[in-house]
Amino acid sequence: MRNSLKIIPFLIAFVLALPFWAFAGQFKITRVCDGDTIKAEGHDIEITVRLVGIDAPETSKKKREPGQPYSQQAKKYLADLVLNKTVDIKGYDLEGYNRILGVISHDGKNINLEMVKVGLAEVYRGKPPRDLAMEPYLEAEKRAREAKTDMWSLGDKYISPKEWRKR
Repeated sequence: MRNSLKIIPFLIAFVLALPFWAFAGQFKITRVCDGDTIKAEGHDIEITVRLVGIDAPETSKKKREPGQPYSQQAKKYLADLVLNKTVDIKGYDLEGYNRILGVISHDGKNINLEMVKVGLAEVYRGKPPRDLAMEPYLEAEKRAREAKTDMWSLGDKYISPKEWRKR
């Protein structure tokens, strides 16, 4: 009986970690919600994934209001890259709204990083997952800013998505 009790913490840890293992693999992208959130299907489930490590311009939640500048371009670019395609998703964590924080890869390309490289997302300024290397993202953002690519062309008029959400 005592030996059985010793294994319980390991079983609990296994069950808690299981969702992230279960969400690693190939999924078909069924919807692009905005520049950093998608819905995908695979393995008989539908998941919502927030692209970890990045923050794209905010789309409007109201029909008649415009979103943040470059929000529609970010959404369209992400859709062009992944919509209706089978991609690899690596889950890092689970956040509010039951979204998986994950990296999407397609044809060997890190889609999260690609969004930053083309100036349609900035590096997320919150605490990143422990295993996510942020250096490539920071370097990509630096280069996009210097080149004044897409949203960075706004210069001093640029407002980060984090600040935009506070409005």
